[in-house]
Amino acid sequence: MSMLASLVQRYEQLAARDEAPLLGYSNEKIAFGIVINRDGNVIDTVPLGTFEKGKHRPEIMSVPQPVIRTVGIAANLLWDKTSYAFGVADPAKPSKRAEKKGLRAGEEEFLVFKKRQQEAIGETTDAGLLAFLAFLGRWTPESYEALPHAQDMLDANVVFRLDGETTWLHDRPAARAVVARASSNEHTSRGLCLVSGEQAPIARLHPSIKGVRDAQSSGAAIVSFNQSAFTSYGKDQGANAPVSEFAAFAYTTALNGLLADSRHRVQIGDASVVFWAEPKAGEEQIAEDAASLMAQFFGGGAVDEPDADSVEADLLTKLTSIAKGRPLPGLTVDPATPFFVLGLSPNAARISVRFWLESSLSELAARLIRHYEDLRVEPIPWKRPPTFWRLLVELAAQRKTENIPSHLAGEFARAVLTGGPYPLPLLTLTLTRLRADHEVNGYRAALIKACLTRLGKEVPVSLARDELDPGYRLGRLFAVLEVVQRAGVGDVNAGIRDRYIGAASATPARVFPLLLRGAQNHLSAARKKGRVGWAVNLEKEISQIMSGLEAHKPFPASLDLDRQGRFFVGFYHQNAELFTKHPKDADLDETEE
Repeated sequence: MSMLASLVQRYEQLAARDEAPLLGYSNEKIAFGIVINRDGNVIDTVPLGTFEKGKHRPEIMSVPQPVIRTVGIAANLLWDKTSYAFGVADPAKPSKRAEKKGLRAGEEEFLVFKKRQQEAIGETTDAGLLAFLAFLGRWTPESYEALPHAQDMLDANVVFRLDGETTWLHDRPAARAVVARASSNEHTSRGLCLVSGEQAPIARLHPSIKGVRDAQSSGAAIVSFNQSAFTSYGKDQGANAPVSEFAAFAYTTALNGLLADSRHRVQIGDASVVFWAEPKAGEEQIAEDAASLMAQFFGGGAVDEPDADSVEADLLTKLTSIAKGRPLPGLTVDPATPFFVLGLSPNAARISVRFWLESSLSELAARLIRHYEDLRVEPIPWKRPPTFWRLLVELAAQRKTENIPSHLAGEFARAVLTGGPYPLPLLTLTLTRLRADHEVNGYRAALIKACLTRLGKEVPVSLARDELDPGYRLGRLFAVLEVVQRAGVGDVNAGIRDRYIGAASATPARVFPLLLRGAQNHLSAARKKGRVGWAVNLEKEISQIMSGLEAHKPFPASLDLDRQGRFFVGFYHQNAELFTKHPKDADLDETEE
């Protein structure tokens, strides 16, 4: 099933449960309701939504679908911003267009709004619509300042209702007929819809998609054509990729709903990722439980801030059960349930599809399990399975999330979800950070191991004394030499790790002979301090490692990326082994005979 068809199907399921707006309508943020009497006078203005911590959060309301605004002026039907509905704009945001025409800000917008309503409504006997037309006919922008909440309403979206009633104008039966008539008149050409395969009116412009981070705040499009170069065989704009009016409305409505719901959306770098399940009729709870489980893996569904501890400790147990088709106590997850993941990233006025995944829940669970298995190193550096963000923060300068390479984050997510190789820049950037800050920890070792494992290369999970790879052995050797230095001279401001680990991992022949000569002096100093046992054990460790290197040329002139990665994995394993036996620095001060 195609991406658009899957979204259309989701809309149809939601609409069947009255959980999605009707054709011609969409969910938008509405901040105020305007109450008018039958003569068209404004009686009151009512704030809509909630107030949290002193901030007004508008109400999400189903209203007639908004027009697509670019550089021109276009009015919505039966609702809009105050610059259109009242002809009053925020003075802090001057309009260059109005200044060039010598008009007051909002003046032209109100005239366009007024004309659109009058033409769309036409002749009517509905009391609410008649009152609305009367309002348009007698309203003057100079009256705005006298309205309640006048300053708070500036640039906010408003709707209207008749005094004494509770139904908003756009929800009245007569208004719904106006909306349906306006929608059908906008598109007259018919053709074969690429989504449904049926002959239907073709959408010339698709509704905007909102909620993709860093895309235009007014909305952007996945399917759009706005240059003459895209005209082919006499077809322009939407006719180049014919999608019916209904399918265009359905897929954008479903996608906007997912992007606005933190239970089905997560931000991974520059990719806004949405995910959903497709349950059978009557099994809607299965879809919610499946999405909840995936949100745990992605990071609890958080949109803005990553949380290292947001994944439950038993996530792997749940994923394993799903992958094997076993039931989960307390969850109604069906392993055969179809599951979809869509990654979107901004591209000027358009939206790029970063990745699209169609799978069953059991297949996806198996890929996530493989991801964690590829990451496994010992000793295990985490108490809970790490989220994407916890891993990627290791690649950021100063460990600040804003320094995480956005493009890399999206590619990493796609590799995990599809089971493909991790992006090569992931390994390169990990090595770069290690050389920059010299912090060799378990998360970075796990990332290196996972990258190499996905390329089909075997990397030890725990300390492997019989591993002959020179990169791995040299990493072990460097870890021992660092401890040798500490045993001889104690802690210093700049030890060999700070001064040499970058060069040692890339050009070992230039560094290790120097380090080994220094190690002999450090071992002698350790013996003089009474640390004889330490000195003997460390000499044995050095001898064991050196025995696995080529006798005539133990130190290669350079190491490729593969072996540089193994160098740091070997360092992590050996370092953990040494400090598991001697976990405290005080051990170095004990005299051993």
